[in-house]
Amino acid sequence: MRILLVSEYYKPHTGGVEKVFVNLAERLANFGHQCNLITSRLPNTPKYEEINGVKIHRINVPYRGDRYWFSLLAIPKVMKMAGQADIIHTTTYNAVLPAWLAAKLTGTKSVITIHEILGDMWLKLPGMNIFTARIHRFIEKVLLKLPFDAAVCVSNYTCNRARGLGLKVNKLKTIYNGVDSNFLTRENNKKTRKELGLPDGCFIYMYYGRPGISKGVEYLIQAVPLISDMISDSKLVLILSHTPQNRYKKISEMIKSLNIEKLIIFLHTVSDNTLISYISASNCIVIPSLSEGFGFAAAEACNMGKPVVVSNVASLPEVVSGEYIMVKPKDPEAIASGISRIHKGDTQKSRKKVFDWDRCVSQYIDVYKAITAGILNK
Repeated sequence: MRILLVSEYYKPHTGGVEKVFVNLAERLANFGHQCNLITSRLPNTPKYEEINGVKIHRINVPYRGDRYWFSLLAIPKVMKMAGQADIIHTTTYNAVLPAWLAAKLTGTKSVITIHEILGDMWLKLPGMNIFTARIHRFIEKVLLKLPFDAAVCVSNYTCNRARGLGLKVNKLKTIYNGVDSNFLTRENNKKTRKELGLPDGCFIYMYYGRPGISKGVEYLIQAVPLISDMISDSKLVLILSHTPQNRYKKISEMIKSLNIEKLIIFLHTVSDNTLISYISASNCIVIPSLSEGFGFAAAEACNMGKPVVVSNVASLPEVVSGEYIMVKPKDPEAIASGISRIHKGDTQKSRKKVFDWDRCVSQYIDVYKAITAGILNK
């Protein structure tokens, strides 16, 4: 098949959406499908290149400016390439409009992957005023109700949210994301602990990812002094990307205002291999999210056999396995108590869940075949 993927960002940009489309695109190409991808052009990247069989076309957009620019500036390129594709596949949010418009005008079959639906959660997110929140909620609803031929959700939770918006059940399918094979069960990494300047007896709890408004990082930061009181020899390893910049700045300022710099090892985005060594060196991973469509950090940590403390919200109960503690969201005391329970070995336990990329991509191919055959349009 000839597949045109449309995603606002792609590697070298990092994030959950990019992780899905990199694995999808490269495996589709490896399975012999013709795969073109249209995305934003990042600094120091060429307008066109081919990586692992995927032909990448980058659109010039104002970088780190208004993210909605891609929705408009990508339209001509997507329109031009749509007629050469059997399937147009896009993802929430800012790639939706050009993909749907091109599919509609050219008659090309279309698929959308829905990673997360915030809905009324927009009104409850920290730092967002009511006017902006309502605009985002309205735009999200409009985009998700556009009539794609099929909609894939990354969890049953997200799928149920989509049904609540009125999306047709016969066009909805849950396909779980995969976990990269290098996130494997590992023993405690003493070498990494030594590099971090931490003794074997130090209890390390870790967060990694973006400081996005739905990630709940500020509640973990507020929990740090409470955790220190409960576990005197403890340290938070905080690996935080710089984007969104305003959120990164807020978290940095919060750490200074609470005077807890000595209780935190604050790092920036690292390579996958380095990240894995840090996870391996940690005693537990913390996912204090307010909402998650899938929850890569939770799935990756559980796959490595690490205990996790996760908010009892959204898709996280679907994803976690092994040893874990579920806690109330937006509650620093609950986070601290959960980490203390892991320190004492008092955890919930379940059979390990497996999330496989090859199975994920195979299910996407089944969706492509179904819509080209007209099965999902009846």
